Amino acid sequence: MDQAGLTTDETGRSLCTWRMAAPEYLRYHDHEWGVPVADDIRLYEKICLEGFQAGLAWITILRKREQFRAAFDGFDFRRVAQYGEADIERLMHDPGIVRNRAKIVSAINNARRACELVEETGSLARWLWAFEPGPDERPAVVDMAYWTANPTSPASQRLSKALKKRGWSYVGPTTMYALMQAMGMVNDHLQGCACREHVEVLRRQFKRP
Repeated sequence: MDQAGLTTDETGRSLCTWRMAAPEYLRYHDHEWGVPVADDIRLYEKICLEGFQAGLAWITILRKREQFRAAFDGFDFRRVAQYGEADIERLMHDPGIVRNRAKIVSAINNARRACELVEETGSLARWLWAFEPGPDERPAVVDMAYWTANPTSPASQRLSKALKKRGWSYVGPTTMYALMQAMGMVNDHLQGCACREHVEVLRRQFKRP
């Protein structure tokens, strides 16, 4: 690792060092993190998983993601919105997920809020992507100093406030900034990371909802 937060892989590419922290991170960093997402179900999933991650390491959630998908009907928010007390108890007894009652209840609540938002606006993706920060809000260089100093952003604060106003939970500014990074609303691969330019190409090609 160098001071820029980069390491070199076996092919000689410079990549963000955090991908080396666990085997599961390799594919997540190289093929998913920062890639733009416009599918409502996948976006709801990302919001839920970022909420479940609060207070935990992301690797814990990543390792349980397939069990989460099985437990929450593939994160089809229209189905999750119908969950009742029996489902909460079922989930509380599922060892494959994070068994935190408040977070489980939040996921169900947020599914109902997602249904309301889609009914009102037609698309969760369209509503979320409206919070994409403009170039004037983004740093000239994304480096370790920027990462360290910015666990949130003005855009993530606006998104958090808007979701909370609509009744969503576990959507604080830090959690929403992690969402924005994960769904490709911002490109926070470090300067010099080989994935950064690839994500930039995908973002330029991406048709905003």
